[in-house]
Amino acid sequence: MNQNIEKLYAIAQREERIIIGLMSGTSMDGLDVALCRFVGSGGDTNVKVEYFETVPFTEDIKDEIRKVFAKKQIDFQQLCLLNPWIGNLHGQIVNDCLKKWGVAATEVDVIASHGQTVFHAPKILHGLEKFPNATLQIGDGDHLSMTTGIITLSDFRQKHCAAGGEGAPLAVYGDYLIFSKRGENRLLLNMGGIANFTYLAANLDANEVFATDTGPGNTLIDAYMKKHFDLPYDADARMAQQGTVNEVLLAALKEDIFFSKPFPKTTGPELFNLAYLAQAQEKTHTQSLPHTDVLATLCRFSAETIAEAIQKLLDSLPDYEDNPRSFTIFGSGGGVHNPLLMGWLEELLPWLRFRKTDDCNIPGDAKEAVLFATLANEALAGGRTDFGSRKGVPSVSMGKISFPA
Repeated sequence: MNQNIEKLYAIAQREERIIIGLMSGTSMDGLDVALCRFVGSGGDTNVKVEYFETVPFTEDIKDEIRKVFAKKQIDFQQLCLLNPWIGNLHGQIVNDCLKKWGVAATEVDVIASHGQTVFHAPKILHGLEKFPNATLQIGDGDHLSMTTGIITLSDFRQKHCAAGGEGAPLAVYGDYLIFSKRGENRLLLNMGGIANFTYLAANLDANEVFATDTGPGNTLIDAYMKKHFDLPYDADARMAQQGTVNEVLLAALKEDIFFSKPFPKTTGPELFNLAYLAQAQEKTHTQSLPHTDVLATLCRFSAETIAEAIQKLLDSLPDYEDNPRSFTIFGSGGGVHNPLLMGWLEELLPWLRFRKTDDCNIPGDAKEAVLFATLANEALAGGRTDFGSRKGVPSVSMGKISFPA
């Protein structure tokens, strides 16, 4: 047996596995690195986050990614060069974190790398009948593995597309395995660049698990801040809180057909970008609005579309109307640090209890990185959970394997 295959087989047989999860989202603010200790798999998964850090990207790194990010027309040489460059960069960040934490690379079983999404093209967005759902993440797993000397699983979203999904949101799998609790209906709401949620039934039935994107989380707010203030985001919504929501612009922003499409569905900055905002402002003659009013309106846009999507799901559940307080929302992602967004969500959904994933011993900022570590753990030792035959939730193991030698 090839020594790499033999090592992988041995890892899969262990009672405990050490897996590093890596996540860089559409906000491109940095790389989330979570070193996790796993025991068990499937419904018996137990995970402990031993170390976590978000390593910020320099403006130079962000600028290089932005040259191809969410653009239909790009310099293909730039894309080709970025793929190994990002892989090496992520690998070096892992090496630096391990050194800082005092952990040897030989103590880590595998790395689970999401990579950097540069284009997301589900059929709901591209509209080309002969082409399937598609998505593209860069940060080559072979380069990451060679840089760290650690077996790497990467490119998780391709298997999801191949099995009929849209490549997102993949949170449904990790959320079910980590956060399900018998007797409590839970909604796992992640507000990154794009917002998505997962529904977990109190009866722990995997066939009832549901996940979907809702629309913008922070992507429009961050893009507006970058363009007009050269800042990565509106810290604590300080500027948005000084503004007033423009109801006419808000209504125009909510007119896109995406919001009326059935669940599950996915989207990205390919749709919700500054051109989308400019079109809505031109239509409503609101181009001269103060920046603070625009930011307040964008924040309300995220809040209302998230709340309306959640309400749509809840209205479809038979036991919700009888006992609405039996549902708890666990928030994660950058949006939980936005007091204006969180305040509006509590206003729009006053009967739901809002908590953070930190209450379940998973730091909210680490949740997405832990998710991909969980997917790698399933690829190694699980893969037996049946999510049924519903659209968007194929029962598949995900992740391509790269060996360091």
